Amino acid sequence: MFGDDDPVGPARARVRPDSPLAVRMRPTALSEVLGQDHLLGPGAPLRRLIEGSAPASVLLHGPPGTGKTTLATLVSQATGRRFEALSALSAGVKEVRAVIDLARRRLLAGEQTVLFIDEVHRFSKTQQDALLGAVEDRIVLLVGATTENPSFSVVSPLLSRSLVLQLKPLGADDVRALVRRAVADPRGLDGAVTLADDALEHLVRLASGDARRALTALEAAAGAVPVGGEVDLATVEEAVDTASVRYDRDGDQHYDVVSAFIKSIRGSDVDAALHYLARMITAGEDPRFIARRLVVHASEDIGMADPTALLTASAAAQAVALIGMPEARLALAQATIHLATAPKSPGVVAALGAALADVAAGKAGPVPPHLRDGHYAGAAALGNAQGYRYPHDHPDGVLAQQYAPAELVGVNYYDPTPHGHERTVRERLERLRSRTRA
Repeated sequence: MFGDDDPVGPARARVRPDSPLAVRMRPTALSEVLGQDHLLGPGAPLRRLIEGSAPASVLLHGPPGTGKTTLATLVSQATGRRFEALSALSAGVKEVRAVIDLARRRLLAGEQTVLFIDEVHRFSKTQQDALLGAVEDRIVLLVGATTENPSFSVVSPLLSRSLVLQLKPLGADDVRALVRRAVADPRGLDGAVTLADDALEHLVRLASGDARRALTALEAAAGAVPVGGEVDLATVEEAVDTASVRYDRDGDQHYDVVSAFIKSIRGSDVDAALHYLARMITAGEDPRFIARRLVVHASEDIGMADPTALLTASAAAQAVALIGMPEARLALAQATIHLATAPKSPGVVAALGAALADVAAGKAGPVPPHLRDGHYAGAAALGNAQGYRYPHDHPDGVLAQQYAPAELVGVNYYDPTPHGHERTVRERLERLRSRTRA
């Protein structure tokens, strides 16, 4: 069994000298893993698994660049188990069953198999169900990696048979240590360049807790200076675009692209939005992720300026679930065009934010007595539900009555813009407030 500082030889041997810096710097020992002390400290669940004292299937859940693949490899190699890897992007039920059959034969010979499935959330229900028997009987120890919340993306039977461990984004100190190690380590840049302090800090900020992002940007910047030169802040800033292209090409990093996608929709640039949508589709981004972002955006940046935007986005999400890719990309494109060309309003976000802020500040007075529940014995004696006026008894369906707690009477949370449908809502809202608060 390997100790904390023992290198995992096979992992090191498989890495080519021309591999990307992020691959070359992948930890080969537990002592090199940064930012996951809650899982690797003494007695922690993942450490016990690696040490062989707690054999169990695990689902590693966390953002990109936090070490999911690395930890899966260490689980296998640090315990002498056989390691098999599948990607949910390319493997089907046939490949899953083939690995299980191989693992079953190995088990008869006394060897246990770790089956690592990257992007396990992209497996269909049928594919996930194919794993159940092997996981339950421990024919394989499953290590699944996912950027999605397993509670929503993994079937319940598989979820209940696995230990769910959440990886955290790396802290600033962890990223700083990682970058310095990559500059000096023979596996990395081997001291070929130096790194200015402000450039280092920019890399730390750029990473946002993602080790792979930091190393990809560092590699791009280092490639722009001669051997023995210094990587300064300007060089790093110029190299960021190069790093982003590499992430997009490899499908490793989607946050920059999806950020640009949403900001292009918000800015009403339909052509830029379609460009970023095409990049995500080409990179194999999970269409459910794209659909969820569209649904959120429909309320966040459009809201009541075009109430049909949420319907279109929700319909696109349903189309993704019903027909899948590649056909569903047309529905995603239609929703993108609708949202990008729709009038915009932050009114929903602002209204909810203001209401939440008041509640957080303790402004949550008693419910007015006439609005309280009166469907129980003794309610009338307490004054509850007494004096309530039924709006439908009025010809217009609107009448004066106190609805808000006393300390919030007259407070306005929702402020419609003059954009799109909200122009009509604004006019109606002025009339409603004047009548209900009379």
